[in-house]
Amino acid sequence: MELDLFRRKNVRSLIDNSLQSQGLKRELGVWDLTLLGIGAIIGTGIFVLTGTGALKAGPGLMVSFVIAGLACAFSALAYAEFASTVPVSGSVYTYSYVTLGELAAWIIGWDMVLEYLLAVSAVSSGWSGYFQSLLGGFGLKLPDALTAAPGAVPGKTTLFNLPAFLIVMLITLLLSRGIKESKRVNNVMVLVKIGVVLLFILIGVFYVKPANWQPFAPFGAKGIFTAAAIVFSAYLGFDAVSTAAEEARDPARTLPRGLLYSLGICTLLYMVVSAIMTGIIPYQQIRGHEDHPVSLALKIAGQNWFAAFVDLGAIVGMTTVMLVILYAQTRVAFAMSRDGLLPAWFSRVHKKYRTPYSVTWLLGIIAGLIGALVPITQIAELVNIGTLFAFIMVSVSVIILRKTQPDLPRGFRCPAVPFVPAASIVLCAFLMSQLLWITWTAFLIWLTIGLIVYFTYSRKHSTLNASNTQ
Repeated sequence: MELDLFRRKNVRSLIDNSLQSQGLKRELGVWDLTLLGIGAIIGTGIFVLTGTGALKAGPGLMVSFVIAGLACAFSALAYAEFASTVPVSGSVYTYSYVTLGELAAWIIGWDMVLEYLLAVSAVSSGWSGYFQSLLGGFGLKLPDALTAAPGAVPGKTTLFNLPAFLIVMLITLLLSRGIKESKRVNNVMVLVKIGVVLLFILIGVFYVKPANWQPFAPFGAKGIFTAAAIVFSAYLGFDAVSTAAEEARDPARTLPRGLLYSLGICTLLYMVVSAIMTGIIPYQQIRGHEDHPVSLALKIAGQNWFAAFVDLGAIVGMTTVMLVILYAQTRVAFAMSRDGLLPAWFSRVHKKYRTPYSVTWLLGIIAGLIGALVPITQIAELVNIGTLFAFIMVSVSVIILRKTQPDLPRGFRCPAVPFVPAASIVLCAFLMSQLLWITWTAFLIWLTIGLIVYFTYSRKHSTLNASNTQ
């Protein structure tokens, strides 16, 4: 049997097969997709990473968000073209399959499994911290053993992060019941957290002291670029919109709009919030309070009542992040299973709920247990490197597809190809170079494991392999 690592799927047959199989419900319009993107983006980025980034860049953090947002914007244009051209579940995994071939598709799919899984686990830990802080405000406290993963808190005997596990299980239950129910909950929570962010802007602007913006870049350009690499994970999630291709109405039109609208809105909010936060509080005072910099700024401004409200907004914000990212992960696994690269069980659709029920629960339980049992360190960087790699792959793919199939119907065309995708590749590669060597090591180990799985199972069971041997 000939080993063809570059066998590709036909775009037209891929679209036809998605329309004829599995029967996922098409429930999402432009409004839903935009809120889906905002739901994934606005969370830990605005409520937590603004503090971490400010310690690296000072007030120049707002420029860091522009740099990270620019890299995302170039990538988003490439995503938008693919989403309108290949409206099939799987996001960049599927896009790579039709342009770069099966091995590249497997590598990026395997990368996205790690990226999304650890993102959900990490956010669940952050959610647990805010939730326990909120309980503390009412005089309630969980037993130490149930507050964090083993060894996560020095001086305390912790065994299991119960709140982190329970919130992931609740989200898994919601996703398993159907996309209509999930979108309703997501839309309400997104509107709540946008309201919290807008209130922070409206209240905080009156307490800004321009003197706190001097010096603007205390650590120079290096600090701004380092912060850009860190806060890049604040944008994780806009690509999750493209995984909803088979559940979107008129995907050629709605998907590109949902992608670009959500990214634009969130970039603007990040810039304004970081400017106001560093204007209220000198960035040096954030040290030791990186996990709640926005509410800290309000407390320093004397707005303690609203600081507690911001904490509640952070809880809601992180909930929607986990909802959208876990949703995206299940759809990528669904697409990989349908192609034969993962067992068929992963793409089994529930007869009543019409969702990939089994894989939703499998991945949800794994993510919940990791968040509850593993003290996750440097997780933001590991998630970042996976995201940046995915963005590079989709940018490369849009250049290739434009060259190899120029007449393919496209609902949206990325402007200035190949220059815009090339700019995305350069920016993402630069941000990857700013990450720690240990992050690169962990990433390469995961990809090596993925290659072993591919050559021992996936290559043999691929639907393309089956069709080639008939």
